Amino acid sequence: MDNASYYNALAIAYRGSYAKLSRALARYGTWKDAWAHFQDAPDPQRERRILDDHRIELLLREDGAYPFLLREAPVPPFGLYSKGDLNYTMPAVAVIGTRAATAEGKATARSFARALAQAGIPIISGLALGIDAEAHRGALEVGGKTIAVLGTPLDSVYPKQHHALANEIVSSGGALVSEFAIGHPYHASNFLSRNRIISGLSTAILIVEAPERSGTLATARFALEQNRDIFVIPGSITSRNYKGSHELIKAGAALVTSPEDIFMHLGIAGPGTETELPNLTEPEQRILAAVRDGHTTAEKMLEATGAELTELYQLLASLTIKGILKELNGKYSLN
Repeated sequence: MDNASYYNALAIAYRGSYAKLSRALARYGTWKDAWAHFQDAPDPQRERRILDDHRIELLLREDGAYPFLLREAPVPPFGLYSKGDLNYTMPAVAVIGTRAATAEGKATARSFARALAQAGIPIISGLALGIDAEAHRGALEVGGKTIAVLGTPLDSVYPKQHHALANEIVSSGGALVSEFAIGHPYHASNFLSRNRIISGLSTAILIVEAPERSGTLATARFALEQNRDIFVIPGSITSRNYKGSHELIKAGAALVTSPEDIFMHLGIAGPGTETELPNLTEPEQRILAAVRDGHTTAEKMLEATGAELTELYQLLASLTIKGILKELNGKYSLN
């Protein structure tokens, strides 16, 4: 029996409580030993068969296939349930916003997601009503990769009217993910918890219509903790749907009015455009490629590029001086 099966049984027993799972792992060292000490814990083999019947995979944080950006984020899930193809390239952008979106906001989200996906950028969102659904649909329209992060188990798509959209995401080469085991009860707090995964899987987030109090702003806070870039589309100063958006802009988030603004910030070429970067040496190009792939620390870049430590820091300094990279708290990102 593999370790993931024991984790799954414990996740069911502890009702997904991160604190209880954390204490169990700290006390017993392995999920198998923690399961053995839990009285009346579910049978791991039986529960694993249920996952297999639903074609759901379970990745533990220590697994090589676990998304490395999420692994490096604060408080990543111990286990991540997925359905479909979770492999995706970097950079990836989360497109999020209010459920009570205006027609203009929905059209904007769909248009931006379509343009980003057409440029090869995976789109991540939460499958919710409003902005999230339009982001997924925009990516699907151009055959792009999109990943939906659910606040419910993968056998129970919410909202129910998005069941067909969820199936289309999987059948089109995307994925559904959740940290919740099959049978996990519904709680409104689940959706706040899943927001950290939306930003954790992404290299940047794009906010379309965020009211003053919304889950979108919670995702933005997670993105700040995870050192992700935050892009915000502005709107009418009299619209409630933009009050939170404008506060984020005033706090330093990047104001964007077109997909080209995002392409320029990420240092990539959009459809039909050329990347406007200065001539770079081959070693500088390797560093830039590593950053685009999500290797944001010097340690990770050493592994990805095979550069010597002294050479690496010289290259990082050169790219920073040229205005191509920026550094914050030991992590590098495109300027």
